[in-house]
Amino acid sequence: MTDVRAHALDGTRGVIAAREWPHPRPRYLALLVHGYGEHIGRYAALAAVLTGHGAAVYGPDHVGHGRSAGERVVIEDFEDVVTDVHTVAALARAAHPGLPVVLVGHSMGGLVAARYAQRHGAELTALVLSGPVIGAWETPGQLLAHAERHGEVPDIPVSPSALSRDPEVGPSYAADPLVWHGPMKRPTLEAFVRTLKAVDEGGTVAPLPVLWLHGADDRLVPLPGSRTGVRRLAGDGPLTERVYPGARHEVFLETNKAEVYADLIHFLDGVLTP
Repeated sequence: MTDVRAHALDGTRGVIAAREWPHPRPRYLALLVHGYGEHIGRYAALAAVLTGHGAAVYGPDHVGHGRSAGERVVIEDFEDVVTDVHTVAALARAAHPGLPVVLVGHSMGGLVAARYAQRHGAELTALVLSGPVIGAWETPGQLLAHAERHGEVPDIPVSPSALSRDPEVGPSYAADPLVWHGPMKRPTLEAFVRTLKAVDEGGTVAPLPVLWLHGADDRLVPLPGSRTGVRRLAGDGPLTERVYPGARHEVFLETNKAEVYADLIHFLDGVLTP
């Protein structure tokens, strides 16, 4: 299924561009939440796996990202991003009422998805977190400390080589005009710090089933700090952990992506079975 539909929605801070990968007779809905500096179009392969499994798939470009409105990569409040994702969820539910909803968040999208589950968990059937920015993530504090000492945020863009061992992923990312290749912005770093704290203090999402996927060689969001946040978020609810030796940050685009997709589908089969 290669059909993709574009939607323009009223977001909290301007027009939000969203994509839909439709299914003629879906049995569940999948909401995809992308990471920092990128856009939802980079998730076409994951969407194809999910539509092949029976999902209608939806996902927005966040404010300041991709084709959505806003200054590039400026997010002043992640609560607004959660609200925008909820708007996309409402679009999906209106088109397909009564279906189970699965939320999949990667990296910064994992932070958004975690907060979404804390706010709207009763509307979800399962939560999937890939390399999630939750728990002990030191990068925002380090960059803000540098800015305090030197007057500006250092220009340290995301390294394409840190994304995947697949030799095609990095160059594709580097050449993508919808990807931000510059430095992080102070308002976004400050929002990261606030929202990491909000998720830590926001309670568990139990009994919501959680699947956590992470590359053991993830240098952008190191495994140990993320583990702290994931386990706190899951609480005493069902948590499935999959850590992939040698894999880097984007496990859905890794050389072992077939294994990752198989783990995802196995998890979904378990939570979607009546």
